[in-house]
Amino acid sequence: MERQLQEPSHIAPSELEVPEELSRRRLRSRLLFALGLLAVVLALVALLPGLGTLRSRLTHAQPGWLVLGVGLKLLSGLGYVVVFRMIFCRRMSWRVSYQIGMSELGANALFPTGGAGGLALGAWALKRGGMAGREIARRTVAFFLLTSVPNVVGVILLGLALAVGVLGGEGNLLLTAAPAVVAAGAIVAALLAGRVAERWGVRLKEGAGHEPSRRVRALWKGLTAVADGVQEAVTLLREGNLLLVLGLLAYLVFDVLILWATFHALGGAPSLAILSLAYLIGELGGLIPVPGGIGGVDAGLVGTLALYHVSLTSAAGAVLAYRAIALWVPAVVGGAAFVTLRRTLRNEAEQLAVCVPQSEMEVIGLGRVVVRAESH
Repeated sequence: MERQLQEPSHIAPSELEVPEELSRRRLRSRLLFALGLLAVVLALVALLPGLGTLRSRLTHAQPGWLVLGVGLKLLSGLGYVVVFRMIFCRRMSWRVSYQIGMSELGANALFPTGGAGGLALGAWALKRGGMAGREIARRTVAFFLLTSVPNVVGVILLGLALAVGVLGGEGNLLLTAAPAVVAAGAIVAALLAGRVAERWGVRLKEGAGHEPSRRVRALWKGLTAVADGVQEAVTLLREGNLLLVLGLLAYLVFDVLILWATFHALGGAPSLAILSLAYLIGELGGLIPVPGGIGGVDAGLVGTLALYHVSLTSAAGAVLAYRAIALWVPAVVGGAAFVTLRRTLRNEAEQLAVCVPQSEMEVIGLGRVVVRAESH
């Protein structure tokens, strides 16, 4: 109701240009690169000697479990959409939130940015809505922190439960209690990082004088974003918004269950507790900057599963199937969402082309706006 009472924003057509991240050329090149990388992986699995057992497992996979994995990935994606909307822009319609959120997931699968590439689309939409750059940076930091919270808490709970014997399957404290302690330390470090960044930012600004250099300004903005982002994440957690909590859980839990489904599709599945803990630790490989985490996540997951006494053949087969689902479902669904988003933008541009100054129309991220004349 409050949004409806506000006066329409005034905006020039040139301020609504589509960003480079939405260009077909750039996305097409990344898609071709991902296809080529996948072809290399498949060729290696098919031709390298000593992988006969792995090839046999992949050939005899049970399709029903793989279809379930696809459905779980879609549910995880919907969780992402909810988290994006609840953190970045709750006034945005669910339709546009879905288009942007799914497009982000598709971009994250194709761009080598450790998950940050797709957020450029959301940042662009928010800029159109008049959100300041500092606010976008703050919410971006909060987004990364909050989407990491279920992972870290999961490591703590599962590690301690395995360590004390509540969950069976692993009694080695180095593989149970140690990861839990490290995860707890990560939470403390994140909170301290916010305070330290705030103090350093204040000192840097005070010592820079009235005309700081470009490097000093960039460093100050970075420190400010970290400090504000940590504070924003804590505020959102204290808010206890049910949709946000459910979105965070869905985004993680359904993704873990994809790996569970691929293990059942190929056989040799470990206990769900062991699989989940190995997943949470192994996913750190996703920080390596390759499209969709290919290679980094795979090696991290297989290696971590092997530490928990899962056979290399079972782990490699399940992880390869998981990676195929985790990469191509977002790419396909995100691509469809991207096409829809571009169509919305194209219709918007056509309306702008025929709009005379002072005419009013609907614009993504802004709602009702008044189109003003260009200033020369």
